[in-house]
Amino acid sequence: MSNHNFPALDASALVDTRDACHAYASVLGGWTTSCRQRRKHWWQLSLRPSLQGVTTGMIHANGVHFELGLELATNQVRGDIAGGGQFSETLGGQTAEELGDTIREFLTSGGVDQRFVPDTDSADGHEALDGSVRAGYSAEIAASFAQTWRELAAAFTDFQAGTPEETSPINLWPGHFDMAMMWLGGEKIPGQDPADEEYSDKQMNFGFSFGDGGIPEPYFYNTAYPLPDAFPGLVLPGDAYWHSEGFNGAVLRYRDLINQQDPHAALLELWHFLLAAGREHMLENAKGG
Repeated sequence: MSNHNFPALDASALVDTRDACHAYASVLGGWTTSCRQRRKHWWQLSLRPSLQGVTTGMIHANGVHFELGLELATNQVRGDIAGGGQFSETLGGQTAEELGDTIREFLTSGGVDQRFVPDTDSADGHEALDGSVRAGYSAEIAASFAQTWRELAAAFTDFQAGTPEETSPINLWPGHFDMAMMWLGGEKIPGQDPADEEYSDKQMNFGFSFGDGGIPEPYFYNTAYPLPDAFPGLVLPGDAYWHSEGFNGAVLRYRDLINQQDPHAALLELWHFLLAAGREHMLENAKGG
């Protein structure tokens, strides 16, 4: 039996909680955006998995060091300032705008300069939360999100450990509310400006979403840039399939994964299959070129 415990997720029941947590994550993402210097592939914008949910990690704002976290396992948002104050608040009874106001007051009263305060008018997700979360938000479902991210982070960590090429941090992207890891093959795409890594790096993304407008249920995905011509013709392991509406890539529905005897091993099998295909079809060095 597997020691890994991906929880059951009811796609029809999680929407309100997912959208609320997405909006709350966008509030935290506003602070990573306003306080951090740019990293390649925009990694500075993302959140990181934590034991209880996701966190900004340590943020430095002109001598003030702080951290914000969505501790969905206990249905709390938490803030800490080094050598200063702490706050926590139960989630689900406030809009993202209200949460943003609370965090701004906490951080600025703790010494964070006003110039680091995010522009909430452009923060993703705020407008989607107002009014809807109060009726449909579930602390139990939020806790299942934290559990899913823990199991996913464990799988990503095992995957990274056996991958010699560069990989990104394990990122929770507030904009799309997906957790993902990027693989970089170490080669540039001919004809692209090598200084613009977003478009010049050969890359693959391995990720997970709780569902969206394109696929309205939790799913795993893999994309490759540039997409090799051979990819859509590859026979994928298990129940994974090639998806072509909205994006081109491999998809595995979450419900199909957790029906496996060992979901962790099945997910790694899929990822290793795709990575081997990426090396073979994307990298000139792998072809002996």
